[in-house]
Amino acid sequence: MHKLAKSIARKPVSGEVIIPDKLYFRIGEVSRLCGLPSYVLRFWETEFTQLKPSKSGTGQRMYRKIDVENVLRVKKLLYDQGFTIAGARQQLKAETKRKQTPLPFAVPPPAGRGELKQVRQGLREILGILNSRR
Repeated sequence: MHKLAKSIARKPVSGEVIIPDKLYFRIGEVSRLCGLPSYVLRFWETEFTQLKPSKSGTGQRMYRKIDVENVLRVKKLLYDQGFTIAGARQQLKAETKRKQTPLPFAVPPPAGRGELKQVRQGLREILGILNSRR
């Protein structure tokens, strides 16, 4: 690599893993990226529902970028933060719940009579405006 290119190339912050921009990763690639043996990855698949790599026609595990990110998250919880497997599983579930936002078309909580009257009045005003334009 050229000296200039070397100095420009992004260097990872200590401990940071840079995931290449690819659609799929084989288990060996994920193992090298994450610094974990393949058997650990296969075991974690049985313990964490978030780790579900698809399988190719030949039966090879094909991890997506989100799967690799989940592996790194599990590794951080277990190795860096000292969680047990059960505790890490619970933590991941809690994080997933927090990330889920209510759907925009979800039914709002029941409104009080005063709020309904305001909405009805607002709708009448809009209807009046629309009728006057005809």
